[in-house]
Amino acid sequence: MKTLILGIETTCDETSAAIVRDGYEVLSNVVSSQIDLHAKFGGVVPEVAARAHLECLNPIIEEAIKTANITSPAAAIDAIAVANCPGLIGCLLVGTAAAKAFAFAWQKPLIAVNHVQAHLYSVLLRDKGTRGQGDKEKNLPLSPCPLVTLPPCPLVPLSPCPPPPFPAIGLVMSGGHSSLYHVHAFDQLTRIGQTQDDAVGEAFDKVAAILHLGYPGGPFIDKLAEQGNPLAIRFPLSHLEKDSLNFSFSGLKTAVLYHVNGKKGRERDASSLTLQQKADIAASFQRTAALMLTEKIRRAANRFPTRSLIIGGGVSANTAIRKAVTDLGHELSLPVFIPPMRYCTDNAAMIAGLAHPLLLAGKTATLAMETIATV
Repeated sequence: MKTLILGIETTCDETSAAIVRDGYEVLSNVVSSQIDLHAKFGGVVPEVAARAHLECLNPIIEEAIKTANITSPAAAIDAIAVANCPGLIGCLLVGTAAAKAFAFAWQKPLIAVNHVQAHLYSVLLRDKGTRGQGDKEKNLPLSPCPLVTLPPCPLVPLSPCPPPPFPAIGLVMSGGHSSLYHVHAFDQLTRIGQTQDDAVGEAFDKVAAILHLGYPGGPFIDKLAEQGNPLAIRFPLSHLEKDSLNFSFSGLKTAVLYHVNGKKGRERDASSLTLQQKADIAASFQRTAALMLTEKIRRAANRFPTRSLIIGGGVSANTAIRKAVTDLGHELSLPVFIPPMRYCTDNAAMIAGLAHPLLLAGKTATLAMETIATV
C-alpha cells in the first residue's frame, strides 16, 4: 500500500511543503525563499523570518497538495511530518503549529523530524515521473545510486533508490550546522563531531561580506572561485586537538579578514582589490574549507566502521566541496552519496522522506510535541 506524507519545513528562512510517496518519490516540493527579505541585513533576522513563514505557509501547503494532484487530502494523506528541531524557535513554532493542526483536523499520525538528519536522507529523493537525471549540474560526478544513470522514463514505475551501504559517515553542512554523524540507518545515527564556533556556511557568508559579494555568500564565493587560483593564498587549517572530529571555521574567516583588511582589520577593504585578487581569495578560502571538512571525514572513516560517505545541507551544493568529498571517496574506496542540487538547501521533501521510516518504526509524536532550537 502506498504511503503519502505531507512534510512541512520552517526551520530558518525557507518555507516549504511537500508530498512524498513511500519515502522517496517526490510528488511536489514547494519552496519559498526569504533571501530578498534578509539580504539587506546580511543574514537571517529571526523575527522577520517567523512572520514570513506565518504569512505564506498555508498557501504553500495548498500549492503542494494541488501540485501533487490530490483532491481529497484528508483522505489521501497518511501522515503529517514537520521539522521540530533544530532551528530558529519562532520559525519552528509556525511549522509545528500548522502540522499539529492538520494532524488533529485530519486525525493523522504526527511525525517529528530532525531537520539536520533529514539533509542526509535527501540523497534518496527522486522526482515523480522520471528515473532521475542524477546530479549533472556543473558536470559533477553522478551519485553511485545505479538508477540515477538512467534517462528520464515516465512510463517506467519508480522504484526506491538503494540506500547507502551502512554504517556510513554523514556530514551536514549549512549556515547553522557543521555536524558529523556515524550513520547505522537514516533513523539511527550518532553525532560524532560538530562546529565549535562558526558553521561552514556562516563562514562562507562572512567571507562573502568581507569581499563585498552579497548574501547569501555561498553561491557568490563558488562562482567567483571559478576564476581564481586555489593555491594563491595559504590560509591556515584548523584541526583543533589531535584526533578531534569537531570543526572550527572562525580562524579561517579571521585570516581572510586580515588578508583583505590588514592586520588591524581596518587599514583597507575589498574595494581596493582587483577582481582577480578577489577570485584568488575566494578560491583559496574555498579550497581550505574543503580540506578542513574532508580531513574530519577521513579521521571519522578511519576511526569508525564505514562503508560509504554521505553529505547534505546547503553547503553540499558547493562545487569544490562536492569534488573534494568525491575524491576522498575514491581515495578511501568508499561510495559517496550527494543529493541533487535542488535538494541541498532546506526543503520539505527531505522532511516527508525521513518521516517514512520513522512512521514504519512507530516513531510518531503527540500533539504535545515540543519544538527544540538546539540539539
